[in-house]
Amino acid sequence: MKSPIRKRSIIIAGQKTSVSLEDAFWNDLRGIAGGRDVTLSDLITIINADRQHGNLSSAIRLFVLGFYRDQISEQQRSPREQMVA
Repeated sequence: MKSPIRKRSIIIAGQKTSVSLEDAFWNDLRGIAGGRDVTLSDLITIINADRQHGNLSSAIRLFVLGFYRDQISEQQRSPREQMVA
């Protein structure tokens, strides 16, 4: 089933803007923000500041992808490697 794209208004560094993302990305982004104990706007401000090129929606999608890739990599590390880190 295709996830509809939702346009939402957010504040980034004091500026109101709109971002269009699929529901799945909005949900995951909220979960990541909650896990880091920051607001959604704060997390998106960080993502925006770190992006190298492309639009903000793409930067957010890549951030969420990277977050889950990092989690998978962490889970695949051996227990011994995890103790050293």
